[in-house]
Formats: sequence, C-alpha cells, structure tokens
Amino acid sequence: MSQLSPRQITLIQQSFDQVSPIRDKAAAIFYARLFEIAPQVRPYFKGDMTAQGAKLMATLGAVVVGLDELDRIVPVAQSLAVRHVDYGVQPEDYTPVGEALIYALAQGLGAAFTTELKESWITAYGILSAVMIDAAYPKAKQ
Repeated sequence: MSQLSPRQITLIQQSFDQVSPIRDKAAAIFYARLFEIAPQVRPYFKGDMTAQGAKLMATLGAVVVGLDELDRIVPVAQSLAVRHVDYGVQPEDYTPVGEALIYALAQGLGAAFTTELKESWITAYGILSAVMIDAAYPKAKQ
C-alpha cells in the first residue's frame, strides 16, 4: 500500500475543514454527479438522500481525521466495503465514486482546489478504495 506524505495529509485535512461548513451542499453535489456519470448505482440508494449525505460526510470526516493513522482506519474501511457488497456494489463502482468525490471537492472549494490538493485527494482515495476492493472482493485480486 502506498503512503500519503505528511504534507498530503495536512492538505486533505485542511481542505475538508473548509468543506465541512457546506457538507450538505457538498454531499448533494457528490450524489448528483455520481448519478449523472454512473446511473447504474442509483438503485443502491433506497433511503432519504439527505440522511445518506450526512452519513457520507460523517464517514469521510472520520477517514480524513484518521489519515495519519491509516492502520486504524483501514479495518473500518474494509468492514464498510464488505457491507456494501450486500447493496450490490461492484469493484468498478469505486471509479465513478472517486470521480464524483473529486468533482464535489472541486465545486465546493473552487480556486482553493489546487492541482497539488487534487492529487493528494486522488492518492488518498486510491489507497482506500484499493484496500476496500481487496477486502470486499478477494477473488478479484490477480
């Protein structure tokens, strides 16, 4: 598993602090973009999307806070991934989720979403999505 640099972790944590006050809007942007680019995932979401958005942002917040202790958050992410299999989530669904996350962050942060910050988020998402896919779909490993 690749690692995030201390600078990347700081950038991600600071940017999430900026997104936190607009978390409901950010979640709405995320889901709108996700359903636009991956309409096949829409059936996974059966409940109130405002509540779902709140869960998303709370989970994302916990992960962001724990980025400097990946050993603690990886098992939680793995457990979450295994539970998502029951909703029908497939390994290929992680790609549009990452794209929607980056889009929502770019929209929410505007000019503050620099190339370096974007690359930091992409690296973090890549690390976590890889461990989640490995945990949820062990047979998908090559």
